[in-house]
Amino acid sequence: MAHYAKVENKLVTQVIVAEAEFFDTFVDSSPGEWIETSYNNNIRKNFAGVGHTYDVTRDAFYAPQPFASWTLVEATCLW
Repeated sequence: MAHYAKVENKLVTQVIVAEAEFFDTFVDSSPGEWIETSYNNNIRKNFAGVGHTYDVTRDAFYAPQPFASWTLVEATCLW
């Protein structure tokens, strides 16, 4: 089993647990795409959560910026 995040306009709207084969027959007519995420941060830097951002360039998920003065650490995509 793996975790997948539904990403619409770079924003995570849903996270599910499913087998990869699930997407072979799953019909999703809503906008966005399903992107695999890792609970133990093995891929895409961080585990995706609802409200997180998916950055295509970094191929990473990261949480919303908690304070305006905080900056994103490139190596970890953590604030």
